[in-house]
Amino acid sequence: QVQLVESGGGLVQPGGSLRLSCAASGRTYNNYDMGWFRQAPGKEREFVAVIKWDSSAWYKESVRGRFTISRDNAKNMVYLQMNGLKPEDTAVYHCNPVWQVRGTWESRVSSWGPGTRVTVSS
Repeated sequence: QVQLVESGGGLVQPGGSLRLSCAASGRTYNNYDMGWFRQAPGKEREFVAVIKWDSSAWYKESVRGRFTISRDNAKNMVYLQMNGLKPEDTAVYHCNPVWQVRGTWESRVSSWGPGTRVTVSS
């Protein structure tokens, strides 16, 4: 059974840091572009960052310079290092394989893992 499980979320003060992890099981995603998305309360899910199969990366404008996406193909893991967190980063974060559709990064699959909740608050 293919499964992606996110972890590493929590409660952090503004300006703090968290490192999210995405563990894949059931198949390898080494040849896939992998992305992080987030869904804030009352809002639609949005793209955050992508790391391509060659480890090149792109970011949502509002997180560029603060977040860093990385991958460890040997471990079938994807990470999101989040620094300088802001209250507007509060959301449930998900990872999935991604592709570009008309210039927009979207999930390749319709199912989503449980996600990991990030709350930025003082």
